Amino acid sequence: MTSAESAGRRRSPAATRPEDTLAQRAYRLVRERILKGVYPPGTALSRRRLASEFGMSLLPVAEALQRLVNEGLLESRPRVGTRVRQPDREEIRDRYTLREALESQSARLFAERATRAQKAEILRMAKKLDEYYAGWERLQQDSDYRLAVRRYHVRFHLRIAEIGGCPLLRQAIEREQDLLFSWLSDTAAQVHPLPPRYHSELAEELCSGDPLRADAAIRAHIRYALDELLKLVCTPNGGRWRMTPRLSA
Repeated sequence: MTSAESAGRRRSPAATRPEDTLAQRAYRLVRERILKGVYPPGTALSRRRLASEFGMSLLPVAEALQRLVNEGLLESRPRVGTRVRQPDREEIRDRYTLREALESQSARLFAERATRAQKAEILRMAKKLDEYYAGWERLQQDSDYRLAVRRYHVRFHLRIAEIGGCPLLRQAIEREQDLLFSWLSDTAAQVHPLPPRYHSELAEELCSGDPLRADAAIRAHIRYALDELLKLVCTPNGGRWRMTPRLSA
């Protein structure tokens, strides 16, 4: 088992915890399915069907779905019901603009505050990411592996923010990552390899100690991901989001 797979399994949102309430369990189960692409954007969710499947009453399921609505992963409309949120091109662009602003500040703080050991940690994580994404054939075919790699990818970006030392900034980045993660999850049809040393080159700039270099590198990193995504027009088709983006940034 690779470290990406083991990390993904350890961090599985659907994992049962002794202290979980029924609402928390329902939240984790539904969120896991959204992030894995089992429920792609546009999928309608029935409270009654989920309650029956999870073996619980409607109340905890309703509470879980409302929490996911508040977090932006679901949307609820009168006479339409609750669906996995389906963004348009403008919302994708806006979200990437916000993410760029958040992560550029995170990169600056990292460049100013990271210790030698923390820089070495980020360089190791970046190298691992490049190795995982180089196995694009497995990413294309294995949804569990793809999910584990994306989780490791999120950890990489959140670790940069943690080292920067601003918990609120880290929380904001995590929320944006969750939204983008859910929108990029339905990628089983095609996955393309990233440029060589894509994350290693970013990490080297972050570890330069120069906030301006770190800022420029993370902005280029995020803009590349947006440009690649927008080349692939995302359109509803029979209730499903049809897209085959690169698993980047």
